[in-house]
Amino acid sequence: MVGGGSDAFIGAIHRCAAFMDNQVELVCGCFSVDPDISLSSGRSYYLPDDRIYKTYQEMFKHEVTLPEGERMDFVTIVTPNKWHFEPALMALERGFHVVVDKPMTFSLEEAKLLQKKVEETKLILALTHVYSGYPAVKEAKERIARGDFGKLRRIYVQYTQGWLSERIELQGGNNAGWRTDPKRSGKAGAVGDIGTHAWHLTEYITGGKVTELCAELKAFAPGRPIDDDAAAFLKYDNGATGVLTCTQIAAGEENRLDIQIYGEKGGLEWHQEEPNSLYLKWNNKSKEIVRVGSNSFLTDNTKLKTRTPAGHPEGFIESFANIYRNFAATVRAIKNGEQPSPQALDFPTVYDGVRGMQFIETMVEAGYNDKQKWQKWVE
Repeated sequence: MVGGGSDAFIGAIHRCAAFMDNQVELVCGCFSVDPDISLSSGRSYYLPDDRIYKTYQEMFKHEVTLPEGERMDFVTIVTPNKWHFEPALMALERGFHVVVDKPMTFSLEEAKLLQKKVEETKLILALTHVYSGYPAVKEAKERIARGDFGKLRRIYVQYTQGWLSERIELQGGNNAGWRTDPKRSGKAGAVGDIGTHAWHLTEYITGGKVTELCAELKAFAPGRPIDDDAAAFLKYDNGATGVLTCTQIAAGEENRLDIQIYGEKGGLEWHQEEPNSLYLKWNNKSKEIVRVGSNSFLTDNTKLKTRTPAGHPEGFIESFANIYRNFAATVRAIKNGEQPSPQALDFPTVYDGVRGMQFIETMVEAGYNDKQKWQKWVE
């Protein structure tokens, strides 16, 4: 692991998720830019001192010299956006697979370089767009793919938070600092942090790709140098149109990620804060509520990603765990000279990462245009 020390938030989430199915173990890491924090964190994770590193450069240099079966198989990168690219590239150059938090890189140029390196090395890169891991989301994807709702027409997605309503980044002691600093987060704030999740969810569930958008970006908190609110109209290659909103200044909201998708025959609705329910709507019959659990009426891929009986909620950590489990199964199959199953390959990849950076670039290009013109997808 790179990042994820005792002073970090997301590292513990990744570790819990990776360990859930007993397919992954933590063997080494550089957990902080502060060597003392890295050492104390690694010890608290019960690692021997010789596998706790002061820098990730040192980690890669040493790990590659260890015998097969003893050295790490992959690295997971859980740092601020600016420090995603270099350790990911370094890992791929030394033969290690990669898991990296979203957005994949600091810039689109870096994303394209990672894509090229993945294609050269034939290694696996997984991107933790966590909301694609929810069982109800997978059920929605399967039902749309089999044509339950007919040709898709309209998509609404919103991700609203309120934690940045005031400039808490100036207070310190929280992770708002790097998220609102373009030197560390990249050129987008709310768009990069949560807007990418909303956009990815629409493409993952529907199978469509955004081709054009018209957007507005704004920083409502006085003096904030990066967007904390955005909205966009979207056009998809399957003929559907969409509306996306993402904001971090909606006072009182927590993590309200909602999506509604409508086709010729009906539609569906899902709410991240109530993740086990999928609502189905029809032109000629009553609304249905599909409850996720070990139920016979769920599609096969959903059953594979569901661990508990209905009524036992599966949420954020389990969704991360579904990505790690599929990634681990894929890496294991490749190491054994086997073809990974379609179910194992169900996780976001480097190509999702490049599209995510293209989404950010396109939103920024369109969002600060006073004339609010449609912007073609940035390639």
